[in-house]
Amino acid sequence: MAAFETLKLTQRDGVCFVTIDNPPVNVMTPRLYQELVAVTEQLEGDDSLRVVVFQSADPDFFIAHFDVNAILTFPSDTPAVKAETLSPFHMMCERVRTMPKATIVKMAGRAGGGGNEFAASCDMRFGVRHKTIINQMEVPLGILPGGSGTQRLPRLVGRGRALEICLGGDDIDAETCERWGYLNRIFDTSDAMSDFVDNLAFRIAGWPGEAIALCKASINNAELPIEDGLLEEAYLFQQTLRTSGAQDNMRRALAQGLQTKAGELRMGALAAEFAQPDDG
Repeated sequence: MAAFETLKLTQRDGVCFVTIDNPPVNVMTPRLYQELVAVTEQLEGDDSLRVVVFQSADPDFFIAHFDVNAILTFPSDTPAVKAETLSPFHMMCERVRTMPKATIVKMAGRAGGGGNEFAASCDMRFGVRHKTIINQMEVPLGILPGGSGTQRLPRLVGRGRALEICLGGDDIDAETCERWGYLNRIFDTSDAMSDFVDNLAFRIAGWPGEAIALCKASINNAELPIEDGLLEEAYLFQQTLRTSGAQDNMRRALAQGLQTKAGELRMGALAAEFAQPDDG
């Protein structure tokens, strides 16, 4: 397998464990993003695998969110253009959703923004009581979840709850995530969660690969159509990016502690702060 800087891969008995390791808070930097695209492409075509488990080397963060410094470099001085094909980020999310093997997330800590969208696109998510938290902070930044969140979350938790997650921009705890159906199960400790997921992964990996792939494809058919929604999402994301509120809020958020550990650990409260203009 290819070597990566931000990912560590181990493979055994039909299961590949992908460990995300991008200190200090697992922000989805361009490097991590590119490597997630590459690794999902690689694993999708590996016929020796039945299950892929995504996990984190940081007990506090699965993936914090997409790098706001990178978003600030996206084009914003020309009119938004509606694409006719899916973006690479959408393709990556669709890849984990549709690849002919099970994709599972061990979400011991926080998942926000694009990290949460990536996790939501996987087949199953498991968390830890009082540790696992999700947050979509894009609207407080002046944009919207542009990596599948506005299409994936309603399918997972329903329209009203998806709107609460996306418009509220607040932390959603593990208990609520489990009750809403975002998390399959939650556990009292990370070790208990990890043991359960590992056992489940190796159990699934014992079944015929064709049965796993076709069963997953059949279940996915219940979600059609999505491509139109993803194309609209990408277009609307481009439009929000071109607003002064988005540019100002993203810069203000970075100045007030976004992408620092202290700031990331209080994302719900921080979002309420950086969404307000400076006095005077």
